[in-house]
Amino acid sequence: MSAGAPHAGFVDRQQVGRRFARIAPKYGEGDFFAREIDRRMQERLDVVTLQPKRILDLGCSRGGSFAGLAERYPDAELIGLDVAPAMLTAGRTPKVGWQRWLSFGKNSEPLRLAADAANLPLKSRSATMVWSNLLLHWLDDPIPALAEAHRVLEIGGLLMFSTLGPDTLKELRTAFADGYAHTQRFADMHDLGDMLVGCGFADPVMDMEVITLTYDDLDTLFGELRAAGSSCAMKARRHGMTGRQSWANARAAYEALRKDGKLPATFEVVYGHAWKAEPKKTPDGRAIVRFDLPRKG
Repeated sequence: MSAGAPHAGFVDRQQVGRRFARIAPKYGEGDFFAREIDRRMQERLDVVTLQPKRILDLGCSRGGSFAGLAERYPDAELIGLDVAPAMLTAGRTPKVGWQRWLSFGKNSEPLRLAADAANLPLKSRSATMVWSNLLLHWLDDPIPALAEAHRVLEIGGLLMFSTLGPDTLKELRTAFADGYAHTQRFADMHDLGDMLVGCGFADPVMDMEVITLTYDDLDTLFGELRAAGSSCAMKARRHGMTGRQSWANARAAYEALRKDGKLPATFEVVYGHAWKAEPKKTPDGRAIVRFDLPRKG
């Protein structure tokens, strides 16, 4: 695994779609990590004065961020986009009468779209905020998705996202070390900051934190990863059955990492936000020069 940015053609996108479609009905029982990162992202909005009219949630899955965003921005229209239609369907909770009015404050039920984050079915400058929790590491290359987010944001709009960094599940990679991919490829925080600038965003802010979960045994870790749809979907993963000896070797290697009676699993969480500023060039590359008119009187 490289600490740099992912390259095109490494992620099995069909596998990503199949896996999340399969777990969609029970995803609410396995998404505790995504919910926690969402909570931490929501706290970061406390210092943001923006009052968005329309919020696009990229990779919304079942809509876990909707309630928090709707409570914070009761007048905003919410749109959720995900590549797995089954996730969007599973997130719809039929409500009748008064329940419908209480679901999202003043918001109507969020619009859900099945689409690719790199090809958004929205007009340019049609959203005030683009929100994305733990999506980017499922993409071959974050740049097309970031560029599309920039396109659909209005001037002064905000992109806020989280993703996973290179140290995520480092214990698992070390334990196997068999030449196959056992985790996704994760972009480095600094590379993501460069990508934001390259896509036209202004004032990018990047930071990260390391969260270490602990487990009694390796099977529990694997079970939680499967329940969250977080098993490896790289093309370089092992497609056949892992041999008995390979499993035994990996388990023994992971056991050697046990500390205080627990097995660790590291997650490097990367947070980023950036703004869409006034363009400095026209679409054909000519520089834009602005002159402030003198005040009268």
